Amino acid sequence: MTTRRTLPAAVAFAFALVFFGLGNYLGARQNADNTEAQFAALRAELSELRHREPLAATGTAGRTAPVDPMRDVDAIVDNVKRQLSDEMGLFPLDLLRERRGSFVELYSHDDRGASSYGTAGYLGNGYFITVKHGVVALGQEGLPDPRRITSVKIAYGGKLLNARVVDVGDAKVEVDPGDWAIVKVKEKLELPALNPNLAFGFGFADPIFRLGNDYSKGIIVSTGYVGQKTPNNLVTCLTDGHPGVSGGGVLNRDGELVGIPVGRMQGDYRFSFILPLRAEMFRKVSL
Repeated sequence: MTTRRTLPAAVAFAFALVFFGLGNYLGARQNADNTEAQFAALRAELSELRHREPLAATGTAGRTAPVDPMRDVDAIVDNVKRQLSDEMGLFPLDLLRERRGSFVELYSHDDRGASSYGTAGYLGNGYFITVKHGVVALGQEGLPDPRRITSVKIAYGGKLLNARVVDVGDAKVEVDPGDWAIVKVKEKLELPALNPNLAFGFGFADPIFRLGNDYSKGIIVSTGYVGQKTPNNLVTCLTDGHPGVSGGGVLNRDGELVGIPVGRMQGDYRFSFILPLRAEMFRKVSL
């Protein structure tokens, strides 16, 4: 009696185990298929990302750009150099050395056997700009026998070339707004011509560069700063005003000729006077 009751229960239990095992197998197989599909999709996405160009941060304009860390380095360096130059009043050395070649030593001789020395800046086509008191004897009104300058020469290539006075200002004395002159040589010269700038403002503390024949020892550079404009349209500055620099050049930071040194304060070689360029100085210059 007990055996008859137990047999149906055992059969039912066996069928339950079979169906349970089959259900687990089918469920596991489905999960495995899903997992494999997910891994395949992930591998495909990673492969696509590897072949894309790297992206840089950008705005919301809907565009991306490749990352290039060296793209703007040169521009940044140039901008920093320019800002430092503006702040410190620096002058490019290569440009300064080039401009030095535009100035020559000037010598004049008078009818008394005396001589003097100064500087002249080359404008091109044989023309030079200098000071009137370097080529004309000034301040002799009322003297019974005024001296005369009989010859003007410039130093070039180890020689002294004769120079002819082409034009002069209306100065009667030294250190005057009319204290300028233009001289010319007939020989062909291999000198870099200066670039005059008549619009330079000579603002307070503007850095300037003076080139002149200091003490007749050759062309020497001196740096300084603009001071004030005088009532007679000269400009004061702090640059060395040694004997011989009259007629030299005053340059701005772009290497342009903006004026000529014409004198200094009596007893003070550091307090100099500059004559700004103006159009009438070049009225007889033919380039």
